[in-house]
Amino acid sequence: MHFDHEVGRILQAAGVARAIAPTTEPADLYEWRNASGQTLLRFASRPSGRSGWPEASMFAQPELERLLDARVRALTTVELHRAHEVVGIETSAADVKLTIAAAGRGRRECRARYVIGCDGANSFVRPHLGATVTDLGFFFDWLIVDVLPREPRTWQPLNLQICDPARPTTLVSGGRGRRRWEFMRLPDESIEELNSVESAWRLLAPWGVAPDNAELERHAVYRFQARWVDRWRSGRLLLAGDAAHQMPPFAGQGMCSGLRDAMNLAWKLDLVLARKAPGELLDTYASERVPHVRALIEFSMELGKVICMTDPAQVAARDQVMVAAAAQAELVTQPPSLSIGPGLGIEGDPRAGELFVQGRVRLGDATGLFDDVVGRGFALLSPAANPLALLDTASSALFAHFGGVAARVSADGPVVDVDGTYARWFEGAGVAAVLQRPDFYVFGTAPTLADVPQLIAALERELTGTRRLPPAPGPPRG
Repeated sequence: MHFDHEVGRILQAAGVARAIAPTTEPADLYEWRNASGQTLLRFASRPSGRSGWPEASMFAQPELERLLDARVRALTTVELHRAHEVVGIETSAADVKLTIAAAGRGRRECRARYVIGCDGANSFVRPHLGATVTDLGFFFDWLIVDVLPREPRTWQPLNLQICDPARPTTLVSGGRGRRRWEFMRLPDESIEELNSVESAWRLLAPWGVAPDNAELERHAVYRFQARWVDRWRSGRLLLAGDAAHQMPPFAGQGMCSGLRDAMNLAWKLDLVLARKAPGELLDTYASERVPHVRALIEFSMELGKVICMTDPAQVAARDQVMVAAAAQAELVTQPPSLSIGPGLGIEGDPRAGELFVQGRVRLGDATGLFDDVVGRGFALLSPAANPLALLDTASSALFAHFGGVAARVSADGPVVDVDGTYARWFEGAGVAAVLQRPDFYVFGTAPTLADVPQLIAALERELTGTRRLPPAPGPPRG
């Protein structure tokens, strides 16, 4: 039901931003209260995050899936096969052979250079990697109820967590025109008893929601877990999403993490399949993503420990500490933006691996977010000069070969920094140029303009394993 600013930028890259935005509801506050209504914790979200999207957007996943499905079907480079099941996998040094079953059409075989198992928590692909799962043993069953209200109603706050030991409950936006409730299963309840229409309406009744003013769109019981897989790649097999990790939903980072997996892996696969980089580049996928995912799983689990508490003595101790802290504290911001783990970047650069910004820019008559106006891929940016003017012909050609875009982004252009987003970043970083990766993380920075050629040399070295020292830079030409 939630995606953050970084995932908004990923959806922008996927070409569904304009379609999804009208269905979302930006969230300004996520408040936690105890059974008495006292505030335990507040998460505040700004209307514009570092990626140019709201820090928190509420949405309905089926709506997003329909948009993604339509987008995929419009791509001539993609074949989509519904109602097919992979029932056999055989790997070799050269490729992967898949045995596929389709209802009423028997079985057939196909071959692929790589196979990515995005096939959920009960992944068929995962055992073929020889992977083991680290399970933190934190799991609870919750009833999810999605509702379509028939009457306008303002919810303050928009998102609310009731940490009531009698029944921990979540109330959140489901995107425009929708609401979601989540009710934790109590020890004396069976899943069958809880997962019924009657139970859903009974639990909704205290909130003034009934069949005469709302439609019950969906109800289902989910088991929230905290676990990750130790191996995300084995040769030509890879994992992503729930096949690689699962986390409690309390930080709203489950689907977000899966989309980050896809973004990290897609551009690397693109280079490998185009034979612009060796297959070893894919080893950086897990090394970068696993630490990020683990941190979010542990953070989500710590939140869950607060919410799912049912022992009266523990609840009383929790409330005493958290109510006092909430009364004195400023609003808590959203979970910190985490850097990726070690992988593709300049070692020792303090900015390498952090999420870069996206701001509004103007180029000619076009004004909008950077990726839409200037372009995506590797982005070489500076506020002082056009970085391409600092490169020799071979380095410029190499950067173009890897799909790079370059720009001077400043108040006076040529790419105009409309809101000062880039000026603030460069001032805080204290560098002359930055090289952003296609997944929006910083590859590295140049302390001075004279160091810009070294960025491209480092990129070539990291992507291909070759070493070519650039010539001494001349004066800036633009």
